[in-house]
Amino acid sequence: MRVLVVGGGGREHALCWGLARSPLVEQLHAAPGNAGIASVAMCHAAAAEDVDAQLRLADDLDADLVVIGPEAPLVAGLADELRARGRR
Repeated sequence: MRVLVVGGGGREHALCWGLARSPLVEQLHAAPGNAGIASVAMCHAAAAEDVDAQLRLADDLDADLVVIGPEAPLVAGLADELRARGRR
């Protein structure tokens, strides 16, 4: 499974740390991520609040699962847009 974690704080670091240990996760990506996350996932330069950039990245990666950590992208409608595109 290809997983994209949106965000770059401690919450997202903990999520990535746990996801990296799953045998089901083949590729783990984070945007924007941070130095700690980079030790377990590939980080991409896309701001968490930039809905269009996150949607493009999810499409480019063909992400099977997108985990949104911070509240700001949720408020901006990222989860709704992902669902509308058939992503979970």
